[in-house]
Amino acid sequence: MELSRSFGAAATAYAVHRPDYARAAVEWALASAPGRRVLDLGAGTGKLAAVLAAVGAEVTAVEPDPAMLAELRRALPELRALPGSAEAIPLPDGSADAVLAGNALHWFDMDIAGPETTRVLAPGGVLAGLWNVVDDRVDWVAGLAKVSGGAAIGPRDTPDSWRAETARLRLPGFGASEQAAFPHGQRRTADSLVATLATRAGTLVMPPEEREALLGRIRAYLASRPETADGEFTLPMLTCVLRSSPVT
Repeated sequence: MELSRSFGAAATAYAVHRPDYARAAVEWALASAPGRRVLDLGAGTGKLAAVLAAVGAEVTAVEPDPAMLAELRRALPELRALPGSAEAIPLPDGSADAVLAGNALHWFDMDIAGPETTRVLAPGGVLAGLWNVVDDRVDWVAGLAKVSGGAAIGPRDTPDSWRAETARLRLPGFGASEQAAFPHGQRRTADSLVATLATRAGTLVMPPEEREALLGRIRAYLASRPETADGEFTLPMLTCVLRSSPVT
């Protein structure tokens, strides 16, 4: 899929501008795991892996895109980071207590990735997907989502759309899932928020003229709002989590 392969070309910008994950969300994702051996699957540039390491997990990161993997290794040289994918995990059976995926689970072919994830999980292990979404319950964020359209802020990027999209996610071999959301935020300026939205998959695959027009509309909107017109501000966000375990 073109969208899922779009990130490598923007790996450096992704590493600079994408947010990390709420620590409380990561702790909740791991709460029922039998240990702290964690596979970060579809690890990108290491945004989730860094938080996992900070909470004391023994992290292995797996990422299919060479450019993203290179950024991860540069940022977290002490971390075990391997090429691979959700559909072909380069780990032995039963070697992970938890498999986490940050803004990635929806890209996986779960008919293949489901059995692969089950294979690498130890008994009692958990699978969790984490997504950072903008909190459009805040007025100016709702306006931003409207101006941005489905490319820059699209499916799974607001709380309600995340719930609707994840309700449709198939997790073959896994039981009923649990959902939770945790407050989060990212310090931004108007310019850096535009740069962040430029790393969204839908934006990356737009024709250049359309992308620049969209980003221009976003810049104009941010300049028109008192919350975002001058200096730094906090982008209100939530880290949303979907957690499940294999059926035994």
